[in-house]
Amino acid sequence: MNTIKKLDWAVEKFASILLVASILAILFCSSGTIILRWFHLNLSWIDPFVRHLVLLSTFLGGVVATGRGNHIGIDLISKFLEIKGYEKAKVFVNRIILLSSALVLIWLIKSGIDFTKVEMEFSKIEFWGIGSGYLVSMIPIGLGLIAIRFFTLFILSFDKDAVIKKTGDI
Repeated sequence: MNTIKKLDWAVEKFASILLVASILAILFCSSGTIILRWFHLNLSWIDPFVRHLVLLSTFLGGVVATGRGNHIGIDLISKFLEIKGYEKAKVFVNRIILLSSALVLIWLIKSGIDFTKVEMEFSKIEFWGIGSGYLVSMIPIGLGLIAIRFFTLFILSFDKDAVIKKTGDI
């Protein structure tokens, strides 16, 4: 379990740091574009760069939210079971949700890889000489990171210490 906890921690830190850097880059580039327009200057690469940073931030935010248990909230059944005092049933339902979410993500990753292959075949240069195929590869990578978080949370749901630390929420 210790290895799983370290993997989860590493993915969390990687995503958090990259998310902050991405958001700061979005703010800096967007503000810079506005200032440059005052002087009738335009850098054509900034707009597609910011669009791709927003896409990257979306996936990284999903990674962070998944670890905090805020990503997919199917709370109706869980809250009902909590009110009725069925803690074991609540843990079981949470495990089913974690595992089914991870399995759906595997299918989405496969679809993202297929899309990336097609995009690589018909790729066009977006900015800085980078082809669109390389840029859309962040879709399966981002979904893969989210899937890792779901799988690690599922595995950690069997660890008594992890359940206690999260006050019953997995």
